[in-house]
Amino acid sequence: MQQSHDLSQVEVRRSRRRVRTVSAWRDGERTVVAIPAGFTRSQEREWVDRMLTRLAAQERRRRPSDEQLARRAKELSERYLDGRARPTSVAWSGNQGRRWGSCTPSDGSIRLSDRLQGMPRWVVDYVLVHELAHLLHPGHDEAFWSTVERYPRTQRARGYLEGYVYARSQAGERGLPADDDVDREEVDEVVDGD
Repeated sequence: MQQSHDLSQVEVRRSRRRVRTVSAWRDGERTVVAIPAGFTRSQEREWVDRMLTRLAAQERRRRPSDEQLARRAKELSERYLDGRARPTSVAWSGNQGRRWGSCTPSDGSIRLSDRLQGMPRWVVDYVLVHELAHLLHPGHDEAFWSTVERYPRTQRARGYLEGYVYARSQAGERGLPADDDVDREEVDEVVDGD
């Protein structure tokens, strides 16, 4: 079944150097689709539609709703915390400042920074486990970190987040927009083999 896409915010970029691949990414409110210069108009329409569909699917996977986030928190609690951490709510939040997440143990609420949306799932999972652990251990003591370390990708996720912050700070020092390609979500596909 063919999906209908709003093409008013799509910019098609033809490149003589691009021969075998098509790429698509979001650039603010518009979507950029890079195609080989030799594509016919029919091929252009086909590939724009294909890439918009792929990009939308990727975004749905990487930007779960609050309900999906709450379900994932429950799964992670069961898997790594013996089901002991039971949040009353889990939601995305745009006002986390420099924090990746926060937890209020007294009411059981967890909020994740919407800056995490689009990051790899294992990074979001780490932040969820971190905040779930606060329901069991309010501070950052040894018992807290021992609980968080039950998530096998803890160190990798912490490194990812530290690298992300560093890359953003370096972009700012060079006068680039803070989000310039650091976290650009892109899909690529090889043209051959259709």
